[in-house]
Amino acid sequence: MLLFKLFDFKAIKTFLKRLLGLILVLGLAWLWVLLSATPAYAQESRINYTNTNLNNRDFSNLDLVGSVFVSAEMRGTNFQGSDLTNAILTMGVLLGANLEGANLTGALVDRVTLDNAKMTNAIFTEATMTRTRFYDAEITGADFTDAIIDRYQVSLLCDRASGVNPVTGVSTRESLGCR
Repeated sequence: MLLFKLFDFKAIKTFLKRLLGLILVLGLAWLWVLLSATPAYAQESRINYTNTNLNNRDFSNLDLVGSVFVSAEMRGTNFQGSDLTNAILTMGVLLGANLEGANLTGALVDRVTLDNAKMTNAIFTEATMTRTRFYDAEITGADFTDAIIDRYQVSLLCDRASGVNPVTGVSTRESLGCR
């Protein structure tokens, strides 16, 4: 009986409930911090250059997978040999840009100006290139397999399509569906 008087079981029970509640809250907070940090690690290599001036910059031979270049000014920019797989270049200006040997597989190249661009041996497989201009662009060896390009632009590209892509082994004319 004396043992029961020394310990207030009700107070101990209340203390344990509060302690377990505190542990649960701290555990959930730690889990939330851990889970919210995970996407940052996954996107660490992605670059976002939305609405920036990148004229004459050198991005050659870089891993730019999934990077974003929306409405970026990229006149004369060098992307030679870079991996732009699944990149977003929507509404970009790439006048005279160098995309020689670049990989733009699955890229969104919608409403982009590629006039006078050097696209020799570039890979545009499964890229979306609607409302994009290619006036006087060098496309020798470029691979456009399964790319979505406006018919008018395809007809202009077919007029000067030649070569075979050294990586994919597909001819430029074949990839555009030229007659």
